[in-house]
Amino acid sequence: MNIEEFFQLSAGKWFSHRTSHHLAFKQAENGKSDIVIETLPADHPDVIKLCEQYEFEPSRASCGARVTWNGTMEWDEEKHNGSTVLVIVPNEDDPDEGKLLREMGYAEKTPVAGSYKMGSDGALTLVTEYETMWSEERLWFASPNLRMRVGVLKRFGGFSMASFTSEIRMGGQPAQQASEAAQPVSS
Repeated sequence: MNIEEFFQLSAGKWFSHRTSHHLAFKQAENGKSDIVIETLPADHPDVIKLCEQYEFEPSRASCGARVTWNGTMEWDEEKHNGSTVLVIVPNEDDPDEGKLLREMGYAEKTPVAGSYKMGSDGALTLVTEYETMWSEERLWFASPNLRMRVGVLKRFGGFSMASFTSEIRMGGQPAQQASEAAQPVSS
């Protein structure tokens, strides 16, 4: 699976359940979200705008996505919702690696560029360095309608958090189409 196929397979509406372990406090927290992922073509105005913001030639973008979420966390009654645009800019010599541009970061609510690596096993690894923290996330499909994520977030100074997320497709892409997209591509 290549990065474009991963994004295509991710399109749709998902129910997400996350368990986060705050290692310094020895506490766990659960969260639930509804997530909608919409793929964006490389020539979409939002993809072009994000490339220009990060000073990448827009023609280097291979694909993009708009991710919208609405969720809750166990420890607070506050609604957690928002939206961001993601853009993939592959390395010229290896399209399985490159930059992931984000309109809004996961750990800090500011624009951030990280890196991605598409593994031969079909798993996507994302690494992002913020001003005060570092995160690594690995995403893969257990089946076309079940996506898994594990993540580690480290703050400079020692605070760390590990999370496991399962995401179940609720709609947006027929299972047959998703199953075909998940099949290995032969060359």
